[in-house]
Amino acid sequence: MKKVMIILSIICVSGLFGCSKSKNEPYVVNTFEETSEELINAYPEDSKVIITTKYYEMSDGTWKTDEYTYKYKLEVTGRLRNAARDSTFVILSNIENITFEQAWKASGLSSSMSDYFKVEDAVIVGIS
Repeated sequence: MKKVMIILSIICVSGLFGCSKSKNEPYVVNTFEETSEELINAYPEDSKVIITTKYYEMSDGTWKTDEYTYKYKLEVTGRLRNAARDSTFVILSNIENITFEQAWKASGLSSSMSDYFKVEDAVIVGIS
């Protein structure tokens, strides 16, 4: 009976230490808040990025929304046909390379659902 109690005590203590958070777990380094409605009207004239989705820079070099973690933060710039100025899309992605054409189609300007990113692959978090 004594041996059983000792074994159970060891298992309980091991469980407490084994379930504790790792010291190497990534933490938030920087938070990018959504742009307020008051500033949205002023930003396009200033060519500032409008943040459409709150996201975080993590200590391990990854990027995170409230639901997904991404390896890359991409800024893709180009000019839409007949546009007066360039547009920039800020994208959190698990895809290393995204073209401007892929970005503008995925931003809501395409009528084909196949042009949109799967949320676990990439998400547009800002535009200017």
